[in-house]
Amino acid sequence: MTAPAINGRAPDSGAAARPIAMAVERIVKRYGDFEAVKNISFSVAEGEIFGLLGPNGAGKSTLIRMMTTLIPVTAGKATVAGHDVSKDPDDVRRMIGVIPQALTSDPDLTVEENLSIYAKLYSVPRAKREKNIVEVLEAVDLLKWRGAPTKTLSGGMRRRLEIARGLVHDPRIFFLDEPTTGLDPVSRIAVWEMLNHLKSTRNLTMLLTTHYMEEADKLCDRIAIVDHGNLVALGTPVELKNSVAGANVVEVQFDREDEEWRERLERLTGVTSVQPESAGFYRVITTSGSKTTMELVEMAAQLGESLASLSVQNTSLDDVFVHYTGRQLRDEQVKAQMASWAMMPSRGGQP
Repeated sequence: MTAPAINGRAPDSGAAARPIAMAVERIVKRYGDFEAVKNISFSVAEGEIFGLLGPNGAGKSTLIRMMTTLIPVTAGKATVAGHDVSKDPDDVRRMIGVIPQALTSDPDLTVEENLSIYAKLYSVPRAKREKNIVEVLEAVDLLKWRGAPTKTLSGGMRRRLEIARGLVHDPRIFFLDEPTTGLDPVSRIAVWEMLNHLKSTRNLTMLLTTHYMEEADKLCDRIAIVDHGNLVALGTPVELKNSVAGANVVEVQFDREDEEWRERLERLTGVTSVQPESAGFYRVITTSGSKTTMELVEMAAQLGESLASLSVQNTSLDDVFVHYTGRQLRDEQVKAQMASWAMMPSRGGQP
């Protein structure tokens, strides 16, 4: 079982069995008086997919930008493939591939031209360059579109091109910042499958940032939960779920709202916490899903109340996030989206 981090540090035994590919030690990033990353430490083992999970503005992208030498480290130390990012930035850059959150491939060039230019920037010899282009296009299933203008590709195909471009110089370590943001669910799953395949066939170590619970759960070997610049928990998805009191989640919706529902639910057998979601809808964390559910149904019957819906689930990463931060990640995503809409210019009164 993994405990929450204390003062930016968390148990990190999961990376100890294999050689370390990258590590940060008490790393800090300040912008004036604002501390975006606060004394974070962790390590990533070779061949691991390591995830930084948290809402927008948590410090994930700032952390990954320090590790990829894009911005300087304020305090602490980061090493990638044995090289200090502050002292040996050029050596670090030769060892890594980076996929930024935004699509940065040139839309007016063909797929192959985008890869070729990138390979030349890394001084990949011509013969090896041509071989690598074919291999990475095959790996991301874009070989038959090698001559297509990039602007004609779908969003999912553009993302696969970005991944291919980041691999064309044979990096050992791969950084991906929100790799599936903006993709539809089918394309997102396709990217997950592709990344797992690349990890196994190309012996890659990956570090990715995400605010998607399901992405972190299905893709990552270990996850660091980051919130307000702090590392609050670290472990495998199973370890993180097991660290939360309560093995099940009962989701219940009553036909009407009542101020006493929460108190009544908290009194049921096995209940460790009750999280109101919306009017009449509650997530109940419990150590005994079956007993809690049975008592809940009996309670509703005795009160003459009807249940609009009822389901029992295992503990999720969303419950883990609530446990360590006191709020839900999806609530933070809604706030961020509403803020972005508020910044958009008005068009005839419509957002």
